[in-house]
Amino acid sequence: MRRLLLLYSAVLTCTVSLAQIKPAQSPFTLQDTAKSAVSAKMLDLFSFPNLHKLPYYQHQRKLQSIRKAAQAKDTAKWYPQLYQYVRNFGVQNFFKDNQLLWQLAKLEEAQNDTVAAVGLYKLVLKHYTDGLAAKMARKNLEQFQLEQKEDYVPLEYYYELVEYRKEIDTLRPPRGVYLNMGKGINSASGDYGPSLSASNDVMLFTSKRNKLERGFKTYDNEDLMLSQNENGNWMDAVPLENINSPYNEGSACLSADGTTLFFSRCLAPDGLGNCDLYIAYRDNEGKWNTPLNLGASINSPYWDSHPSLSPGGDTLYFSSDRLGGFGLSDIYYTYKDEQTNWVPARNIGPTINTRGSEVSPFFHPKHQVLYFSSNGHLLNFGEYYIYKSYQEHNLWNEPKNVGPLVNGAGSEFYFTIDALSQNLYYARSVENNMGNLDLYSFPLPMEAQPLATVKIKGILTNSETGDPFNEGIVSVIDLDQGREVAPKFLKKDGSFSFELINNNNYLLIIQGEHFFRLEEIFFLSGDQEFNFETDPITSRLKFQNLEFDNGKAELKTEMYGDLNKIADFLLDNPYTKLRIEGHTDSDGDPKLNLQLSQNRADAIKEYLVSFSKIEDSRIEAIGYGSSRPIVEEVNDEDKTLNRRVEFNIVKE
Repeated sequence: MRRLLLLYSAVLTCTVSLAQIKPAQSPFTLQDTAKSAVSAKMLDLFSFPNLHKLPYYQHQRKLQSIRKAAQAKDTAKWYPQLYQYVRNFGVQNFFKDNQLLWQLAKLEEAQNDTVAAVGLYKLVLKHYTDGLAAKMARKNLEQFQLEQKEDYVPLEYYYELVEYRKEIDTLRPPRGVYLNMGKGINSASGDYGPSLSASNDVMLFTSKRNKLERGFKTYDNEDLMLSQNENGNWMDAVPLENINSPYNEGSACLSADGTTLFFSRCLAPDGLGNCDLYIAYRDNEGKWNTPLNLGASINSPYWDSHPSLSPGGDTLYFSSDRLGGFGLSDIYYTYKDEQTNWVPARNIGPTINTRGSEVSPFFHPKHQVLYFSSNGHLLNFGEYYIYKSYQEHNLWNEPKNVGPLVNGAGSEFYFTIDALSQNLYYARSVENNMGNLDLYSFPLPMEAQPLATVKIKGILTNSETGDPFNEGIVSVIDLDQGREVAPKFLKKDGSFSFELINNNNYLLIIQGEHFFRLEEIFFLSGDQEFNFETDPITSRLKFQNLEFDNGKAELKTEMYGDLNKIADFLLDNPYTKLRIEGHTDSDGDPKLNLQLSQNRADAIKEYLVSFSKIEDSRIEAIGYGSSRPIVEEVNDEDKTLNRRVEFNIVKE
């Protein structure tokens, strides 16, 4: 199955010189702007019209022509022919002809169309993780510095900093908290698969609390439960009448008007496969009619589950492991035709689906955003994680991982989001026991917000050398709504980027070991770029404003700004220590100067300990008097230079 087709071996021998090829003419002509041209090409190339027609597209004459053009390095013929061939791919081509995707990606890159190139490189890796094409695609993608798991600050470490700073920082990143939904919802058995009504006042979920007895044995039986929200409180869950049966029911969703129910039932006599999708209607008295199997045009002889309905009720998304898909399980969809009949189910395509498993599709009740869980996408934190994708002109955009605040150490699936995008509801197990899941709510962080599409980016450079600072933590605080934003490390080139909700106020914070903390308050109105320069921190620091009055050791108001910088640095770097060194000029009694310098160093330490809550053990204060001049004192300017306070940064 993983064998490369011998047919293309000759083509692969030509790929070593792809970087040197000249751009070829595009296979179609556009009269629009460059940005629109890219969008038009993506719409044309990534539509893959044969996905629902042919399992595998093959045309020997065209393949021979492509091979000859590749061997001759005739890009004027090679590129348009390869483009059209890839565009006609069926489902099986993405695995069997994976190297053709890579070749087209290199040709797109040679034309400086990085958007199309990156999209194609990603398709290579989504559908074939081994082999030469996959190896080269990984290498090719490195230059684009795409978001990686390593870009995110480990949450345990970051939250440690948040807790450490909370007594002194009035503006700090919020900390999301998982809230168990309580005994009215959860039971001693597994509870999972939540789904909310469009009005957010009804929750359906799957539970194993109602056991099934057969003979002398007791079995788990999955049933649908219902809870209503009254005055902000979820009432005790009750079984869904006329729906539950001796078979397993779960993964339900309601239409926007609450009159139509979709759910999965497994191993039923009228089922077509392992699990099937069913539909039920509520009558005028509020009772559910007998559920109906959605039929062979939607269900398969295999597993079909996890339904999610679009807000308009005309498109149904679900997951299936039927034959003919891209991976172990794929996301499919069906929609109503002009006669309001559901059309045969279709695969949602290679941008969403991978060689792995895609499950739990969830279409946002107010926005054109599809969420789903996957273990096959590139930015993955370990197992099943939640992604979101936007639909534009019937094309699904590259899915985005919603970040580590939602995607924890285990698997995240069976989830839902309320219509106001305030909370995400899903099942998790504190004891790491998947058989005893409980339902939790979690404040929906910025990365998972449907409207978080406006990009901010920036770079931090050394003001002395112009080189980028590539070590540091960048965080964003939502000053209006308090939505949490996952912090990131500066990239190797000193850059950073976030996607935020427009027309809100934010605080940008950059902290690190080699520079003082930078803060920027801004109102986001469209994409925005920040370019910062800052001085590097050396091991010994001296501030112009930290000059005491002659013969005195009292702090002055103008000193507080620099002292707060030092405090912020120590708070941002909890494993760093500070040595404060006080110095005087040579005027006066050396013994008195020694005591004066010690008093000055002690005064600064007391401020840092008392007002900035720095541990006493992290700061050492030493007075040297006039014993360590930096210049020979010839005039008053020399004496001013020697009257100083120096800070020595000590890293453990």
